[in-house]
Amino acid sequence: MAAIARLTGAPSASGNDWKAIDWQKVRREVRRLQTRIAKAVREGRHGRVKALQWLLTRSFSGKALAVKRVVSNRGRKTPGVDGIVWYTPRQRMKAVQALRRRGYQARPLRRVYIPKKNGKMRPLGIPTMHDRAMQALHALALQPVAETTGDPNSYGFRLYRSCADAIHQCYIGLAKRYSAQWILEGDIKACLDTSSYCTPCHEGLSNRPCCTSNTLIYKPVRLPEWTWRAETSPRFTRCNTVWRETPMSLIASSIGT
Repeated sequence: MAAIARLTGAPSASGNDWKAIDWQKVRREVRRLQTRIAKAVREGRHGRVKALQWLLTRSFSGKALAVKRVVSNRGRKTPGVDGIVWYTPRQRMKAVQALRRRGYQARPLRRVYIPKKNGKMRPLGIPTMHDRAMQALHALALQPVAETTGDPNSYGFRLYRSCADAIHQCYIGLAKRYSAQWILEGDIKACLDTSSYCTPCHEGLSNRPCCTSNTLIYKPVRLPEWTWRAETSPRFTRCNTVWRETPMSLIASSIGT
């Protein structure tokens, strides 16, 4: 039975002591499963990818590493709407055992506002510790797929990549004799703020304390239609009516919905 567990890469918990966990072994087991997932993606064996992801998200090593990442980052002392923070080893071990897909339902985000450099306030949604751990657990299974199929020249939010890597790639592409001579940079200021896609005639509606789930959407060369949107959308929290005038605003509205 131990040999079968070893082959599948889904070891069970050995004890209930958080401090007794061998983190080097845990990382090695997770890394081994991620390597097998990446190999299956390259070979096009999608069924095997799904099976290996199932093993990883249900293994003790994956759950323990997900909880450790949540309790080790800078926001470990910031609770969500439930006010729960995992301080003690006992709480962390119970969190590992509670990471199950069956019956799981994400809690609402806790909305706070942090000041920006220009004096405005930026909305920030803070999930609960349990939701953060579930996100970290499934990110472990999705990262091998994203890193294998992702653009080799994309550097934003990529593992083991930094701004220095992007600068180095730019130098490689621009230092040649036949390289481009001009670089154009475009920055859309506050393109996703409510003031950028809410018409002035609907400011009274957009300032209401809560918005309905039915939003009237105007699409180019199409008749108006009613569509469903989330009540707690980070982009449409205040906006009730959205006017889509150009393809660019259509893209921005699609991101929000």
